[in-house]
Amino acid sequence: MSATRAPTASIRRMPFDVEAVRADFPLLGREIHGRPLVYLDHAATSQKPQVVIDAVRRFYTEHNANIHRGVYALSNNATESYAAARRTVQRFLNAADAREIVFVRSTTEAINLVAATYGRQHVATGDQVVVSELEHHSNIVPWQLLCEATGAHLRVLPMNDEGELPLEGLVELLSPRTKILAISHVSNALGSVNPIREMAALAHEHGAAVVVDGAQAAPHLPVDVRALDCDFYAFSGHKACGPTGIGALYGRAHLLDTMPPYQGGGDMIASVTFERTTYAPVPAKFEAGTPHIAGAIGLDAALDYLSRIGLDAIASYEADLLAHATEALAAVPGVRIIGTAREKAAIVSFVMEGVHPHDIGTILDNEAIAIRTGHHCAQPVMRHYGLPATARASLAFYNTLAEIDALAAALVRVGRVFR
Repeated sequence: MSATRAPTASIRRMPFDVEAVRADFPLLGREIHGRPLVYLDHAATSQKPQVVIDAVRRFYTEHNANIHRGVYALSNNATESYAAARRTVQRFLNAADAREIVFVRSTTEAINLVAATYGRQHVATGDQVVVSELEHHSNIVPWQLLCEATGAHLRVLPMNDEGELPLEGLVELLSPRTKILAISHVSNALGSVNPIREMAALAHEHGAAVVVDGAQAAPHLPVDVRALDCDFYAFSGHKACGPTGIGALYGRAHLLDTMPPYQGGGDMIASVTFERTTYAPVPAKFEAGTPHIAGAIGLDAALDYLSRIGLDAIASYEADLLAHATEALAAVPGVRIIGTAREKAAIVSFVMEGVHPHDIGTILDNEAIAIRTGHHCAQPVMRHYGLPATARASLAFYNTLAEIDALAAALVRVGRVFR
C-alpha cells in the first residue's frame, strides 16, 4: 500500500447493498431546496466516496511534496504513491506494463495527445481518420484539427436510429488509407455500448490504429485493453469516482516509445543542452511538469474502491437500474426515449412532447432531482434525431429504484404543468 492511500471502505458483496454503498458518499445525504438530493448526472461527473476525499486530504495534510525531485522522506513517499497509482490504473485496465499508462488531465487531453503525436507521425495528405456519428466533441475536434493540418480526410461512421453502429458500415468505410479509427466505448449521449473488439479487428486488417474514448465505460463495466485489442484507451478520473483534473491514457508500449513528446518541460527530459535535448523514457516523456499528484492518489483510491465492489457487480446492478428506468420513463405520458440500442449502459436520454429539455431540468431541480439537459457535447447525435437537445438521466451504482420512481413521478408533474 502506498504511503498516502486510505484504507478501503468495507463494501458488502452480493447481494448488492446499495444503501451500504450510498453511505460511503457524503454528498448523497445533502438536501437541495429542502428536499433529499436525487443525483442522476453521473455521466457528467460522479460523486466521490469518502475514501477518495480522505486520500486527497491525507496527501495534502501529511505527505505533500513534489515527486522525482527530492531525496527527503516526503518526496520519496509522494513519488512512491504516484507510482502506485500508475500500477493501480494498469491493473484496472489490464495493461501489460505500468509504462503503458500516462497520466493526463482528462479523456480530452489524452485524445489530443494521441492526435498531436501519433497522428502527426502517421497521418498524411490523402489519408483517412474514421470517427463515428456517436462521438463526444472531444473525439471529433482533435481529429478535425489533425486532418486540417495534414490534408487528411475525416470519415464518419453513421449510426442507425436505435443509436447503434452497424459493423457493415465500418467495413465500407475502412481502406488502406485509413490510419486511425477513433471510437467511443460507450456513448455519453445515448448509452450505446459499441463492439470495440470487433471494430478493432476490422481496423487492424487495414493497418489502422484504434483509439478508444472510454470515459463512459471505465466506471461502469470491466475494461480489458488487451482483450479489446485497442492501441489507445482513455478515461477520466472524475467520472470514475475520482478527482477532477486527472485521467489516464493507455497506449501500447511500442507505440508510446516511438511517439514524439506532447509537451516540453521538467521531468520529461533525460538531458538538456542548448544544442540538443534527449527525452526520458515513457511514460515520463509525456508527463511534462509537476503532475496532479493528489489527483493521481485520489484516482488510485477511487479505482481501488470500484474494484473492491467489483465491476461485474456494478454492471449487473446498473443493468437493473436501466431496465427499471426505461420502463418507468416510457410510461410517462409524452415522454420519448432517444437511443434504444440493444447494448446500453445506464444512460437514458429522452424528450417530452411540448416541453423544452431545459424547462424539464429546471422544474426537476426545484424537486432536488439533478439531470443533464442540452446537446451533451454531442451535437451530431442531436442532428441525427432532429433535436436541439435532450434531457438525460445517467445512473450509477449508488442510485436506487426509488430515485428512478421519483424522477418518473416528477416528469408526470412536469407534463401537467405544460398540458
